[in-house]
Amino acid sequence: MQKRLRDYGIQIGTLPTGPFNKITDVQGVKVGHSTISNGDIQTGVTAIIPHEQNIFNNKVVAASYAMNGFGKTMGTLQIDELGTIETPILLTNTLSVGVAANHLIGYSLAKNKEIGDTTGTVNPVIGECNDMFLNNIRKQSITVEHVREAIETADTHFEEGSIGAGMGMKCFGLKGGIGSSSRILTYPHGTYTLGILVLSNFGEIDQFRLNGIHVGPLIKSKLPVKSPEGDKGSIMIIIATDLPVTSRQLKRIIKRASVGLSRTGSFIGNGSGDVFIGFSTANKVNHENNGRLQKIEAVHEDDLDQAFLATADATEEAILQSLVTAKTTIGRNENTLYSLAEYMDEIL
Repeated sequence: MQKRLRDYGIQIGTLPTGPFNKITDVQGVKVGHSTISNGDIQTGVTAIIPHEQNIFNNKVVAASYAMNGFGKTMGTLQIDELGTIETPILLTNTLSVGVAANHLIGYSLAKNKEIGDTTGTVNPVIGECNDMFLNNIRKQSITVEHVREAIETADTHFEEGSIGAGMGMKCFGLKGGIGSSSRILTYPHGTYTLGILVLSNFGEIDQFRLNGIHVGPLIKSKLPVKSPEGDKGSIMIIIATDLPVTSRQLKRIIKRASVGLSRTGSFIGNGSGDVFIGFSTANKVNHENNGRLQKIEAVHEDDLDQAFLATADATEEAILQSLVTAKTTIGRNENTLYSLAEYMDEIL
């Protein structure tokens, strides 16, 4: 069992978490990984599946937001225009966006014979971060088989840290990667879940905050080797919920991931691509026009405050989760990134 943030006695915020304290607490959401860890190749793919039905035919309400657009994300243009997602979401390294998109297109074509024949095309959604500090990214080691494995192994239980797309990532000069957290929202009209998954690859160690405590300089002084300087990475933040919202409301919600991001010490640096993608499973949007009105339920604007808070808290925890679950890793050119877990006893 991986030791997670709350195992160290650290609790972010007051809202309750779901049973897994992961994005998969949102019913129907699954996450899968494919990982390569071999010498100078430290990379992978992570897949987020919004629900168990045919996603192309049963699209989810969605939104995206680029806090800082230094990135090569695919699919967000159509998300912003139409307000839906119609494929799984894939995360990988920057130079593997193309191969990830190719397989995701093939995956969709295999499941939907009408695509490109009697209906339109498909909008694959891919997010990326640059893992070149640990990974020889020029070798473009990700293949269709890795993308397929990430999709096909998706489950409600999944590992965090140095896994999948997170294998080669650097966060605050430490080993970053995949992290996740969730919160329960309670209203008179129902109980809902909001979950976060991050691919963390950003930040300067001097700025790092752990639950509001400025621990970065202390950790930096104890590192065996000098930490890489500058904030030249990125973070992908995926927000899932079953709260009934419109695309516009969802965009308001996912913007609050920036609050959790800044709490950890990010100042949204010039070289950091900070991209948020969110979806709600509460309303499915049919691909076919059946001649009837689309009916979408949505909460009142006043109900959004609780979702804003949940997004901020769960994002902060997911980032910290990615750090404490990651393992110390040696990669390209013997570059080494150390796990935050190695310093937790000293800084608590």
